[in-house]
Amino acid sequence: MATAYIVDAVRTAGGKRGGRLAGVHPVDLGAAVFDAIADRNDFDTKAIDDVITGCVSQGGQQTMDVGRNAVLASKLPDSIPAVTIDRQCGSSQQAIQFAAQAVMSGTQDIVLASGIESMTRVPMGSVATLFMKEGLGHYKSERLEEKYPGIMFSQFMGAEMIVKKYGLTKDDLDAYALESHRRGKAATEAGHFQREIVGVEIDTPEGRQTHLVDEGIRFDATLEGIAGVKILQEGGSITAATSSQICDGASAALVVSEQALKDHGLTPRARIHHISVTAGDPIIMLEEPLFATERALKKAGMKIGDIDAYEVNEAFAPVPLAWLQYLGGDHARLNQHGGAIALGHPLGASGTKLMATLLGVLDATGGKYGLQTMCEGGGQANVTIIERL
Repeated sequence: MATAYIVDAVRTAGGKRGGRLAGVHPVDLGAAVFDAIADRNDFDTKAIDDVITGCVSQGGQQTMDVGRNAVLASKLPDSIPAVTIDRQCGSSQQAIQFAAQAVMSGTQDIVLASGIESMTRVPMGSVATLFMKEGLGHYKSERLEEKYPGIMFSQFMGAEMIVKKYGLTKDDLDAYALESHRRGKAATEAGHFQREIVGVEIDTPEGRQTHLVDEGIRFDATLEGIAGVKILQEGGSITAATSSQICDGASAALVVSEQALKDHGLTPRARIHHISVTAGDPIIMLEEPLFATERALKKAGMKIGDIDAYEVNEAFAPVPLAWLQYLGGDHARLNQHGGAIALGHPLGASGTKLMATLLGVLDATGGKYGLQTMCEGGGQANVTIIERL
């Protein structure tokens, strides 16, 4: 079977809800990362076979195949096709895996995997609630209701279930959230994000600026401040401070074949070693990365100790903490440059965003193998293992 390589991966710096990226159309966010891929890599972009774009809230400004619209708004040739996909939070990680499968099958040689999500302009859940308000129906069919009577699938409730199942405490969650901010701050100040972040031009009261720093990082975060945030549900443990931040952003990764490396003189940053996706309990929902990772390691013939860096999406603090506990992972190798609690979780853009960060972590630490996974709506999880070259 052919090998798939990652040549480059980029992302915008995260923008808070209503923050610095709120004035940028999501199509233009996507165009910004596509332009960066074209500018940073010396090859004929007409050779790109396809663009696969993850986007969760496909409504309003993110409809009509937002990935294709981003191609048309970018400097890429209009001749490049694009498709937009939804595997919930794992949408652009799935885009990477679809790109890898296309390359590994030999049907395509250069595929641009990407993700776009403006959670300011197309709020989370709006594509369901707006239809319901207009009397156009609910996503739960009669058969689905019969199988799961009275259940409203909720990521928040799933996170609280994980807290109880794995014996975590609010103190555990608060301490983890603080660490996310401290690691994000340290990575920013050390310049670790410079290679992965693409500047986006924005208008501010002070004039035109380039957005280059993740807006969600609390550079002055304290444990006392995080611990003092109100619990979201009576009797629960999770707060807004121990949840991923609503975020605007886009990201992209260039996936190519060995033949494309030769034909275009490209230098790979990593080889895709393993890809898989699994599904499990849709009610607890966010637990699936634990079992997906266990299965992926087994199929890859690896152990958790073989992995030098892990990116486990911080949808809520209990998810990576339960993942570590279940797999016996090394806390020091987890989300080393901070995670979504500090950096933000732009839903469909988070998969390729995490890949850009994982490559940066491996470069900074000299690690060989990296693993990326995230929890997804419906009780699903993708796992991607890469080898740094």
